[in-house]
Amino acid sequence: MRVDIMNMNRKLFLILWMASIFGVIAILPYVFTLQGGIPENLPVSVYLLIAGQIIQNAIIFAITIFIGLKLAKKVGLGLPILESWLEGRKIKSNLKSILGISIGLGLLAGVLMVGLDLLFSTMGVTINVAQASSINPPAWQGFLASFYGGINEEIMLRLFLMTLLVWIFYKIKQTKDGRPTKISIWLGIVLSAVIFGAGHLPALMSITTITPLLIIRTIALNALGGIIFGWLYWKKGLESAMISHFSADIVLHVIVPLLVFI
Repeated sequence: MRVDIMNMNRKLFLILWMASIFGVIAILPYVFTLQGGIPENLPVSVYLLIAGQIIQNAIIFAITIFIGLKLAKKVGLGLPILESWLEGRKIKSNLKSILGISIGLGLLAGVLMVGLDLLFSTMGVTINVAQASSINPPAWQGFLASFYGGINEEIMLRLFLMTLLVWIFYKIKQTKDGRPTKISIWLGIVLSAVIFGAGHLPALMSITTITPLLIIRTIALNALGGIIFGWLYWKKGLESAMISHFSADIVLHVIVPLLVFI
């Protein structure tokens, strides 16, 4: 049985790792457009630059996936649908059970983020989602970039960071039956969500001037989504968080740009 578990963990690692590489490739058109195109006078060819980016990210995600999967089992988190599939069990009913809540909460998160963004604009923030869409990449690139959000950001921020935080708090205090306390899990959800929000600041700096209110706005908007995705990871599994994050990004990077240009 131990050999089977090891093989399953290896397959799960490879699935997530290959998915993360796909996410890195998918977001490249979005990133190049956001940066104003491929930089001129590169010291190396553009193909070598892209290959380097893919290899660098492949190494980073290999490490984060390995650590995340290892710690997730210790604190009762994981990917129940993929794990069931790798064990040879039917997953159709399980997948159906999470699709509605995952997509629904993801769309809700996207709409709430747009609404909160517009509210911040009335408080003096000089850029909002609609305004940014005029200089952001087109909808088809936003669609591809949504895979990065759903896959890569969830691996990095939920499977790795949130799991790590929960594990740290679990080591400090646990329940009588050896499980993480609800406080530990919520601290992991909230802290990883705030870090998730702060992680969007560099991209924002590339399209506008940063102000204190804009920093608060960016962290608040994205932390809202991060809390929802973190709750889904806890209650439904990482697959649910991935689907929800992808759905939210579809609102932000596909639907909103399309509506702006109608």
